[in-house]
Amino acid sequence: MSSRFLSSVCVVWVICGSACTRQAPPKVQQITRPIGVLRVCADPNNLPFSNNRGEGFENKIAEMLAQDLGERVEYTWWAQRRGFFRNTLRSGACDVVMGVPAGFEMALTTRPYYRSTYVFLTRKDRHLKVASFDDPALKKLKIGVQMIGDDFSNAPPAHALSRRNIIGNVKGFTVYGDYNQPNPPARIVDAVAKGDVDVAIVWGPLAGYFAKQSNVVLEVVTVSPQVDQPFLPFVFDISMGVRHGDQDLRDQVEQELDRRRSDIDRILQDYNIPRVDQEKGASGV
Repeated sequence: MSSRFLSSVCVVWVICGSACTRQAPPKVQQITRPIGVLRVCADPNNLPFSNNRGEGFENKIAEMLAQDLGERVEYTWWAQRRGFFRNTLRSGACDVVMGVPAGFEMALTTRPYYRSTYVFLTRKDRHLKVASFDDPALKKLKIGVQMIGDDFSNAPPAHALSRRNIIGNVKGFTVYGDYNQPNPPARIVDAVAKGDVDVAIVWGPLAGYFAKQSNVVLEVVTVSPQVDQPFLPFVFDISMGVRHGDQDLRDQVEQELDRRRSDIDRILQDYNIPRVDQEKGASGV
């Protein structure tokens, strides 16, 4: 796996999960799950994915799956920072993570239940209509991008912009943010609404949900291209993850994901999650 592809997967996981680093595959652990409980590893402050009030779409899907399995949901709350997997799934404190990139090496993943993408986010009243990294307007606009560290080297949008020599007009927004604030990754969406940046390139579920909540009408447009050749993807399949070796739970969850496909699609639609497995193109919300 190339270093840039790995970085892309890691950035997506940080946005809907925890920091990741290249490491040896985890050892298979035999941990007995308590009877009648679906133990979910989740962040208590990370809408639209999850929070400790059960308001995220992953909370809603977890409750639905647990009901189908004849179980109740029990959460292990942990901020999505470095060490999330070590202290939750791999420690045996909980058994399933509701959103990870398909094939993510730190978990045994289900078949994907949705595919989303990075998007261009703008104020609709600006009429910018940015839809491609090759749009010459990007050389003149102030652009917000998500990042993990103190530079832009690990953010897929920044790689794409850098390749096009678009650097000086780029502003980084850490996906960690100030955890004392609600939903810290959402600050990049706030910046677009306030006019602090002209356009932001944001992981789709975050952009779609908070654009819908905004008092200013924002436009969400899926990025183009979907893959910046030769190996920088902007579209990712999202699965659920269990511990390596827990095939039985993985198979149970997959069966319910298949059976509840239409219900899950409705939940994702309610949260305004951009889909490229159900392509909609541009939308003003």
